[in-house]
Amino acid sequence: MFKKFIPYIISVAISLGIGGLSAFLTKDSMPIYSAINRPALSPPGELFPIVWSVLFVLMGISAGIVWCSNGRKLDSALLFYGAQLVFNFCWTLIFFNFREYFAAFIWLLILLVLIGITMIKFFRIKKIAGWLLIPYFAWVSFAGYLNYMVWMLNR
Repeated sequence: MFKKFIPYIISVAISLGIGGLSAFLTKDSMPIYSAINRPALSPPGELFPIVWSVLFVLMGISAGIVWCSNGRKLDSALLFYGAQLVFNFCWTLIFFNFREYFAAFIWLLILLVLIGITMIKFFRIKKIAGWLLIPYFAWVSFAGYLNYMVWMLNR
């Protein structure tokens, strides 16, 4: 019985691990983020770790569903999933550590494309796996607005 949950546990652990490492590597940048000019719709800083934790769990479950599915589309879908995880991780460093807001915005646009492709591929394998990525896509879209506005307000 427990064996069938192993792919989900591994997948969620990978997702949360990448998010956790990203948070660890940018933890010293939060005071800087608080000090820069931010758009009016910026959520409080305390909200970000909560939202991202939920999103990383949903992403991990989604990837676990795909991993447990049969089919030849599986490898391509998980390859795009992995690519978007890498882009997600790097965006955090570009934005927070390097404070390259324009580069981060361009990087985030590429991330959105990768998430969109991943969602489509996941939908084709198991619809629920695609649906679980919609909150992630929505949040990263909102992050795109925030990133763009931070760039514009801090040039």
